[in-house]
Amino acid sequence: MVYQPGTHIIASLASQHNSRLQTFELFKEEVDRLITTHALNNLGEVYHNFSPAGFTAVVCLSESHLSVHTWPEFGKINLDIYLSNYLRTNDETVEKIYKALVQYFDATVEETQTIRR
Repeated sequence: MVYQPGTHIIASLASQHNSRLQTFELFKEEVDRLITTHALNNLGEVYHNFSPAGFTAVVCLSESHLSVHTWPEFGKINLDIYLSNYLRTNDETVEKIYKALVQYFDATVEETQTIRR
């Protein structure tokens, strides 16, 4: 077996859809749907709502991870999505999850880094 680098997307987003940035509950539903849709394996997760608003989430996957942090007071979201290509090629899956989350937050992309590693 030969090592195949995976795709890692790190992005800063902006959204006027402030209600999606307040608490994690609807975001968790979206992440669970994406994990099921793309046949990924959730190994564990941590979701936390901040007071008065905003949330952070980290989902550990057997393929690697997905994380988000929101700042509703600034309309900002930071995303970090990485999937390895160990057992299958996940490059397209990373792109699909990224686009789905940009759409979920009704966000504009301020900055994106795509790293092959």
